[in-house]
Amino acid sequence: MLNDSSLVFIGLSNPKSPSNVGSVMRAVGCYQADQVRYTGERYDRAAKYQTDTKNVNHKVPLTQVDNLLGGLPNGMAVVCVELVEGAIQLPSFKHPEQAIYVFGPEDGSISQATIDQADHVVYVPTVGCMNLAASVNVLLYDRLAKSGLDSADNSIVKLSRDINNRLKLKSKI
Repeated sequence: MLNDSSLVFIGLSNPKSPSNVGSVMRAVGCYQADQVRYTGERYDRAAKYQTDTKNVNHKVPLTQVDNLLGGLPNGMAVVCVELVEGAIQLPSFKHPEQAIYVFGPEDGSISQATIDQADHVVYVPTVGCMNLAASVNVLLYDRLAKSGLDSADNSIVKLSRDINNRLKLKSKI
């Protein structure tokens, strides 16, 4: 996503909604995260409803695990994204080069044991809480926005837009 040495995992704690996991997978594809891990069985029961409209699951692993933090690559930071007293506001957060971003379920929170193992705990300063997919999108966008990406390069626009979109700006001289 940012460069060849960055590694970005998304960890979903017992996700409930197949539509949210599908939207998470779409975000992961858009922002080029490397892997999605999830715990629990609720998503598996609901997964028959295909919601990953870009079929990102063919490119990025979506793996059920017993422990989101088990078997992580050496040096990978654990970043919990949750409304926690004392957490860092996302706009002030400096993203680690390699990180797993852990998100709680739509109807609950990340466990205290996971929070206690985190290198960082951040929150998105909103009034009320966002849903799971929205939170993942905002976090990955924030990471991208802080990466120093060259905004003058049109190649990303050409690669990302729909085949029916050929819009261009007229030069204003």
